[in-house]
Amino acid sequence: MFLGQYRHTLDEKGRLTIPARFRAGLSGGAYLTQGFDHNLRLLTETAFGAIYERLSQMKTTDPTARELRRLIFATATQVELDRVGRILIPQFLRDVASLESDAVIVGVGEAIEVWSTAAWEGQVTRLGDVDANSQRFAELDL
Repeated sequence: MFLGQYRHTLDEKGRLTIPARFRAGLSGGAYLTQGFDHNLRLLTETAFGAIYERLSQMKTTDPTARELRRLIFATATQVELDRVGRILIPQFLRDVASLESDAVIVGVGEAIEVWSTAAWEGQVTRLGDVDANSQRFAELDL
């Protein structure tokens, strides 16, 4: 399980250091793809495989299924950690998430999200809304 948030810098080649706590969970392989909120999602091979299996069961005649395939697979790339724990983020994915030099790496349970600092600050503001959080927690039915 991936938890917490970390700030790191992309180097001039677009490599991003993955926090040491997350590296073991990615040792079996990983995929990087466009996220849902102007961010990127880094998934284990198992999690990405589950998405692939689910999408492959959807009818290709369904427009939503086709769009999901394009959204996820056309922007996906397999990544490997180098010997110092970095992944290379291709330029087209850096553009998708407006990543320039700084990034926030966020554990969200089954996946890791990569955000530009500005986009993450917007999320932090949204997540700080007490009334909205009360409704969000109500969905957990605790």
